[in-house]
Amino acid sequence: MQRPVILASTSRYRRELMNRLRLPFDVHAPEVDETALAGETPRALAERLALEKANAVAARFPEAVVIGSDQVADLAGEALGKPGDHVRATAQLRRMRGQTLIFQTAVAVVCHATGFVQRDLAPVRVVFRELSDAAIERYLQAEQPYDCAGSAKSEGLGIALLNAIDSDDPTALVGLPLIRTCQMLRAAGIELL
Repeated sequence: MQRPVILASTSRYRRELMNRLRLPFDVHAPEVDETALAGETPRALAERLALEKANAVAARFPEAVVIGSDQVADLAGEALGKPGDHVRATAQLRRMRGQTLIFQTAVAVVCHATGFVQRDLAPVRVVFRELSDAAIERYLQAEQPYDCAGSAKSEGLGIALLNAIDSDDPTALVGLPLIRTCQMLRAAGIELL
């Protein structure tokens, strides 16, 4: 019998991505503090939070295989979080126009009962177009991506903000690198096919 699978996330985007696997899973909020530590790089922050989220939920469900993930938009070493509102999203997109960002997307899979722990990082290089203030405003009014790192949804109209995306795991930019997730789930004993 296969162990239960839990997604340690409140993200609707991660839940939608997990649904693609056609695997039964539950969702539980990890309830971890997502504040960066002093001097922590965006990459280290994403990796730490992915593991902390998985471990927080696995502590409550030790028999389950738990998936944690986190994404941090990295602008020249500075972590850009979820904007939360229109004003912050406008400021983020103005800073990002014409720039190359790395979306540091980390995933961790743990099972406390078996001692299984794996984590990995799927960096996504994204080149933003030179955007006018009017284009930024039209985009934000249309999509309101205030709950997205970097203030844009590449799976929607946000693709029009970009010149290029470079990644070896195509769902990483949306928030959960499914290729890496599948590899880790198989290693943890979860049969996907």
